[in-house]
Amino acid sequence: ESKMKANELRSKDAAGLEKELGELRKAHFSLRMQIATQQNSDSAQLKRLRRDIARVQTVMTEKAASK
Repeated sequence: ESKMKANELRSKDAAGLEKELGELRKAHFSLRMQIATQQNSDSAQLKRLRRDIARVQTVMTEKAASK
C-alpha cells in the first residue's frame, strides 16, 4: 500500500477529502482490531495509516484556511 502524497490530496475537493478520511479511519480501526486479536502483526502499517489520516486532515485545514 503506497502512501498518499499531499499534492495528490490537494487536487481533491472537500467531499473527496471527507470520503478519503472516512475510508482511512475505517481501515485504521479494522487494523487495530486485527492486531488486538493477533490476526495481523504488521504494526508499522498502523503508523502509515495514522500519518495518512494526518496528511488528509492537514490538507483539509489548508483548504479551509484558504477560503
